[in-house]
Amino acid sequence: MFMGAVVLSAPGYEGPESDHFDGERFSNQVPIANKNRFATFLKWRFTADPGEWRDFKPADPGPAPPERVGDGEMRVTFVNHATVLLQMDGLNILTDPIWSERASPFTWIGPKRVHPPGIRFEDLPPIDAIVISHNHYDHLDLTTLKRLAKTHDPTIYVPLGNDLYLRRQGLTNCKAMDWWDDVKLADNVELTFVPAQHWSGRGTRDRRKTLWGGYVVKGPAGVAYYAGDTGTGPHFEQVKERFGAPRVAMLPIGAYKPIWFMGPMHMTPREAVEAHQLLEAGTSLAVHYGTFELADDGQDDAPRDLRKARKELDVSEEEFWMLDPGEGRSVPQREQ
Repeated sequence: MFMGAVVLSAPGYEGPESDHFDGERFSNQVPIANKNRFATFLKWRFTADPGEWRDFKPADPGPAPPERVGDGEMRVTFVNHATVLLQMDGLNILTDPIWSERASPFTWIGPKRVHPPGIRFEDLPPIDAIVISHNHYDHLDLTTLKRLAKTHDPTIYVPLGNDLYLRRQGLTNCKAMDWWDDVKLADNVELTFVPAQHWSGRGTRDRRKTLWGGYVVKGPAGVAYYAGDTGTGPHFEQVKERFGAPRVAMLPIGAYKPIWFMGPMHMTPREAVEAHQLLEAGTSLAVHYGTFELADDGQDDAPRDLRKARKELDVSEEEFWMLDPGEGRSVPQREQ
């Protein structure tokens, strides 16, 4: 058990201390209580009341996305889970790509997908950049990253500390980012790594030793915000203040039950709608649900609760999208 934990654990970041790094571990802007955290995890596992998930169901893939969109244009294709193909200003960007059968370090055990990726890997357009929000297995999938590196050779942007892990795996075209770091993806398009309310760890001995967060892409088409995996927190107001209202916000809605345990790290669908309103996003896209069984919410819980929250908070389905896997849409311009 001990040796397995050591092998699975990723190397930690080594660098100067900051307001969110104490020299050994990272922290959130709003601290998550860590006292007896393992005990609360055990309480959840022993009292879990998981909702219903259906067996794997084959489905035809969606149509191949366009090769690129022009300057000023923005398009999103929901692949599955937290994987979105963002096309804007001539660039193709993938968020947290996973085409693997399981979100796990193993091929024989761990959360298994209940439907195929909505886009065939072979139908992807040329991928220029990949953004990784954190190192959990459903977000940093080595098998998929290696396949993308071989076929597309994109730059992989990762939170602090994850570059060492990727380089050890042979993925050398990567760049580590701290909160609020920015880079140019093109002459007129900028990528910024922004805070999220979450944690990191691939084993039992590397918890919070690498950073986590979300991303903002800003160009002639406007602002696209990928929140990553996150609970609610001050980062939504910070993103709105620094970058303005997003044209599109990709917000997680799943893995939120039981709320007493998951709440600090995963938003409920209602909190996602509240974040949409706080950001004043023109359009939001629901992600992180319905693909892998990761918590006690059932396969249909997040969509049902999102529909309820939209109705209660007077947000239309045209404002907050739930796309089928493989479905792509052009993001409308924000109303002024």
